[in-house]
Amino acid sequence: MTDQNADRIDEATARIADLEAELEASGTTTREAEALSRIRDLLHDWVDTVTAVVATPGVGRVVLIHDNGAESRIVSPELPFLLAVPVTFDA
Repeated sequence: MTDQNADRIDEATARIADLEAELEASGTTTREAEALSRIRDLLHDWVDTVTAVVATPGVGRVVLIHDNGAESRIVSPELPFLLAVPVTFDA
């Protein structure tokens, strides 16, 4: 990772933590390798419970439906486009 990318990540995490603090909701931030590895493992396990996905690129939202019926909503400018099936005009 370049120094410029590392600086952008530091700025983004600080900005998000500050916004959460304004809402009086504390958050945690980590870039430590062992903690990130643990978080990635937890996320992989969590994603493995997904049984359906609704991707809505027009509003930048993805809804995950888990095997227990719970819904998780993710707001992202990129993820819905990554998940959407590309349009083709072939007959």
